[in-house]
Amino acid sequence: MKIDWAALASVFGVSLVVTVALVGLFTLGIVALSKLSAASGGTVGGGSAVLARTSAYACFAACTAAVAYGIYLIVA
Repeated sequence: MKIDWAALASVFGVSLVVTVALVGLFTLGIVALSKLSAASGGTVGGGSAVLARTSAYACFAACTAAVAYGIYLIVA
């Protein structure tokens, strides 16, 4: 049995980068939601709350799309 180490390293590198990117994106969504809760209790205007909610939903939607695409690649 022969292992293609270059292909294995490539898959490992891509999966590591994508995992870190998805965790970072999800973290940005959580931070945006925390800004939303801070804005609702503080003196920040309504425009900031709308921007925080929109960016949080966009981050979560991008994470969902990336996970769905990964599942599609596995199934197909």
